[in-house]
Amino acid sequence: MRKRSAGFKLFLAGFVGLLLVIPLLLIYGLVSDRQHQARIAQDTITAGSGGPQILSGPVLVVPYEVDKTISETVDGKVTRRTSTERGEFYLSPAEHTVDTALEPERKKKAQYETVLYLAQVEGRARFVMPDDLARFGINPDRLLLDETQVRFGTSDPRGLRAAADVRVDGAPLDLEPGEGVRASGGSGFHGEIDWSEGEALAIDYSYAIRGSRKLTLIPRGGQTDLTVTSPWKHPGFSGSFLPDTSDIGDDGFTAKWSVGNLALGQPMVMSQDLTQPSDFEGRAYEAMVDERSSEAGEARTAVISLIEPADIYAQVDRSVKYGFLFIGFTFVAFFLFDVVGGARVAAAEYLLTGAGLVLFFVLLLAFAEWTGFALAYVIASAAIISLLTAYSAAVLGGWRRASFVGAMLVALYGVLYVLLSLEAAALIVGSLLMFAALAGVMYATRNVDWSAVGGDEDYE
Repeated sequence: MRKRSAGFKLFLAGFVGLLLVIPLLLIYGLVSDRQHQARIAQDTITAGSGGPQILSGPVLVVPYEVDKTISETVDGKVTRRTSTERGEFYLSPAEHTVDTALEPERKKKAQYETVLYLAQVEGRARFVMPDDLARFGINPDRLLLDETQVRFGTSDPRGLRAAADVRVDGAPLDLEPGEGVRASGGSGFHGEIDWSEGEALAIDYSYAIRGSRKLTLIPRGGQTDLTVTSPWKHPGFSGSFLPDTSDIGDDGFTAKWSVGNLALGQPMVMSQDLTQPSDFEGRAYEAMVDERSSEAGEARTAVISLIEPADIYAQVDRSVKYGFLFIGFTFVAFFLFDVVGGARVAAAEYLLTGAGLVLFFVLLLAFAEWTGFALAYVIASAAIISLLTAYSAAVLGGWRRASFVGAMLVALYGVLYVLLSLEAAALIVGSLLMFAALAGVMYATRNVDWSAVGGDEDYE
């Protein structure tokens, strides 16, 4: 019979550790699958209330007539005739102010939860007829101003609550569904006005709309001032423009944007409407929209997200990435007791211990869906620490050594929880801890002869 060298025992522990990467990857896939199932459940919750919303408008759509000469060949002769065709242009407001109040609400289905909101939108837009329509190929004398439309865009009109109130120079406007702004997928509502005088026009409006998770506002025109307030404590800002100022506190947040026409890079008069933002995650509700690109370009956005501060799937996902660290530290402790302390640790015992460490992440995911991440972490870690400490007492030949393993696991799970909380400093803290652990292993094994045959464990 021969005895295993310390080097062979190290190779054996490392090989078993590498094998355990396979179930860790499977758990990583399980987290992604459960996250997908959660998103489906959240979409079911929001199905009748409205999804992420894009709000745009008002925009004036002004029709006009234009003469076009058409050449035709009849019996070998070219003839020309003039026909009158109808066109339209889109006029953005010279000044636009929007105040939006978001009232968040949590809704739950089984163990899944999502955030809905009710947006109370109030705004005022001022329109001015341009003096240079001729450069766009439009004859001001042939404008059909009495058929002008005012269009508002809401990407999911199911969320509209009660009736929108729109007033043109103080007079209420009758509204019809549909024919919204293209930036919101073509959904929304519109009204017809008689703008025959062509004088400066003031439009005041207010409406309430429900949505979920994210609100996208479309700045447009000469000068757009946006203000969004909400009691939600964890907003996220993205899109083409970040807020100029944002005040976030325990009472919620207030964010303000001031976007000028030069920043938008869009003319006040366009022959085609702006298209829907390409990064918008929602889809227009039963909107029939031409998906081809528009010469006017893509709408610019200011996006407000109601972020869940404790996304359990993101936290479990991050914890799984530290899984090999747990396996490594525990196997190092077993290895040191083997080569330095004289305990016997077989390959099967490494494997069973690693299986217990991997099971922690399954328990964490299962409990987190029902109890939240913090309590699930306590339950799962307490169960695995108790199991492995008791098993270590049998493997290492005593409770004294097992108590060391138990204390190490308590420290490891505590450190992992801290790392999950310190998103910004997680890398540097984790690196320093691994450096300290490596230094400790080097010190403990400084007198081990790795190449010599030794130890007290034999095999046939």
